[in-house]
Amino acid sequence: MSLSLRIFIIYMLFVALCSYFVLRTVMEEIRPGVRQTTEETLVDTANLLAEFLREPMLKNQIDQHFYADIFRAYGQRTPNANIWGVNKFAVNHRIYVTDRTGIVLLDSSNIAVGQDYSRWNDVYLTLQGKYGARSSQEQEGDESASIMYVAAPIKNGDEIIGVVSVAKPNRSVQPFIERTQRRLGMLGGALILLGLLSGALFSWWLSRELRKLREYAVTVSQGERATIPEGKIASGELRQLAQALESMRSELDGKAYIERYVQTLTHELKSPLAAIRASAELLQSPLLDAPGQEQQRQRFIANIDSESLRLQQLIERLLNLALVEQQQSLHDPETLDLNELCNQLLDTHSARILRQSIQLQKDFAADAKLKGEAFLLRQAINNLLENALDFTPQGGCILVRTRRQGARLQLLITNQGEPIPDFAVARLTERFFSLPRPSTGKKSTGLGLNFVQEVMDLHGGSLRVSNVQLDLARSDHTPVTDTGVAAVEACLEFNAG
Repeated sequence: MSLSLRIFIIYMLFVALCSYFVLRTVMEEIRPGVRQTTEETLVDTANLLAEFLREPMLKNQIDQHFYADIFRAYGQRTPNANIWGVNKFAVNHRIYVTDRTGIVLLDSSNIAVGQDYSRWNDVYLTLQGKYGARSSQEQEGDESASIMYVAAPIKNGDEIIGVVSVAKPNRSVQPFIERTQRRLGMLGGALILLGLLSGALFSWWLSRELRKLREYAVTVSQGERATIPEGKIASGELRQLAQALESMRSELDGKAYIERYVQTLTHELKSPLAAIRASAELLQSPLLDAPGQEQQRQRFIANIDSESLRLQQLIERLLNLALVEQQQSLHDPETLDLNELCNQLLDTHSARILRQSIQLQKDFAADAKLKGEAFLLRQAINNLLENALDFTPQGGCILVRTRRQGARLQLLITNQGEPIPDFAVARLTERFFSLPRPSTGKKSTGLGLNFVQEVMDLHGGSLRVSNVQLDLARSDHTPVTDTGVAAVEACLEFNAG
């Protein structure tokens, strides 16, 4: 299970549990909260009526039809009110008045006149000078069918001369309770969903940051070229971790790189140094002082010169290869014209092309623009041209072409010559691997194609070297199964979209 998924599951459980307990607590508090508010309103109403009924009680006029008609008319009113989305079509209060003994004198429902209510808590407690209230169920076991009763004393000075009770059924406030619970439920659900979405987004963001860091670490561990994803990592701690990884990679790569190159350089320098030393020893031999040995002396001097040149080329190419292998990305990319770059390099080799009587054919695409580092591309293409010249026989043909296929741009350098042996095809870009030149029988440093491969990796492209058949009449090449002249083709392919 991934880290981001574990974080999301823990976060989801935390949000779900917190939301459950909070919503449950709120839902449970809604009902008593609404009923407490209702009770407070009933207290105010009962005390207002107690003051209103004090004079009729003193004058024994409370049981007259005038007040009975008022209470009856009150109970039959239809408010037709819309209260926050809840329609109210009837008055839900019931009002009854008792004397100082608890006998009902007046009832807005006209169901308890003459009955003794002195045993009910609302009347009983009020007659004792206490706060009188009770809740009675209309139907046994149905809490929603209960009725709240609140009483207030009717006083003459400090003497209690009667009690007025105001009742309200809980079912009348149930729609408000349900509406509030429904809205809170919807709001709570929306908040839970928002919390889960936020958690998922956070987990995705963290996973993306960690994935970039992991991919970078895996790429580095495999010895491949990789750039630090620092610019794409927003988190400060993860950015610092990326910087630390890059610093550690640079230190380790530097040490390993120096060790590897010292070993390689030592191995490759042995052969030319041995040849130079042998030639120098022979030049110092007394036998070469004898008459007629001038030709031998010149041969040894030429050998020293050629091996010195080989040493110089080896060191220069090793330095160039070390530079490009250590480079993780392009330093100064610019828009380049591949056609123009090829023409410039062909001009530098014009003397050699003329000396070898090579037939040079060019076939350039109209649009050959790409983004790249000019110095590296110039060096890479020059290596391919030198290889093509080295393996092309006197009077042979070299075809240089650029070709665009959608977002892909190709440079193809095809030279007439002997096919590459099957065993060597897979090793051409291997460091220090080289085939003998047909004209001299000598091998090169074996670093040229390796350098080209590194440059193409930096540019997000590829190098392909293969045997083809060159049809000189069509200035084109076809697969090796077709008729034509044996040739070797080096293809550089860029993503120039």
